[in-house]
Amino acid sequence: MSKRIETVIFDLGGVLIDWNPEYVFREFFEEEEEMHYFFREVCTPEWNARQDAGRSLDEATEEKVREFPEYEHAIRAYYGDWEQMLGGPIMASVALLEQLHSRGSHRLLALTNWSHETFPVALERFGFLELFEGIVVSGQERLIKPDLRIYQTLLQRYRVAAPTAVFIDDSAPNVEAARQMGIAGIHFQGAERLEEELKALGVLE
Repeated sequence: MSKRIETVIFDLGGVLIDWNPEYVFREFFEEEEEMHYFFREVCTPEWNARQDAGRSLDEATEEKVREFPEYEHAIRAYYGDWEQMLGGPIMASVALLEQLHSRGSHRLLALTNWSHETFPVALERFGFLELFEGIVVSGQERLIKPDLRIYQTLLQRYRVAAPTAVFIDDSAPNVEAARQMGIAGIHFQGAERLEEELKALGVLE
């Protein structure tokens, strides 16, 4: 590394917070195959990403109900029961965040793909989010990872020099986008491996 890492940027869902729509829809579908069809063809990850990019939940829901009226009940539950998709903190990762915060040696920021309408629920539920100096939320910015512009937004807003930062995300394309911006990237594959990679970068001892 040409420069010391000064800022650690965390993704939230899948790194610090367990989120899985199956927690809700296992109760809707008797057959797992139909549940997978629902996620593949009806309420798809691409559809959900549009809400993370700022589209209103009501607009998205009504559009999808018109398209798949036979799944209306399940479609309305996607955001109606959204809080039940939150499984809780990923404790081992949160422990690393808390360790970094207690040391006070690095700035802590977050960059998350999250609807601006549902993110307040996370702020209320997960107290550890207060440990971040700042959080950039895609739904508020109307930009979504891996769009390079949302990384630039974070760098400019918090005056971070890209070569002095590391970004942690469970999505490989999101990590690659950070690297394109000159930010060191860690593809999250568990807290134990994350700890090892942070030590390799000199962020943890």
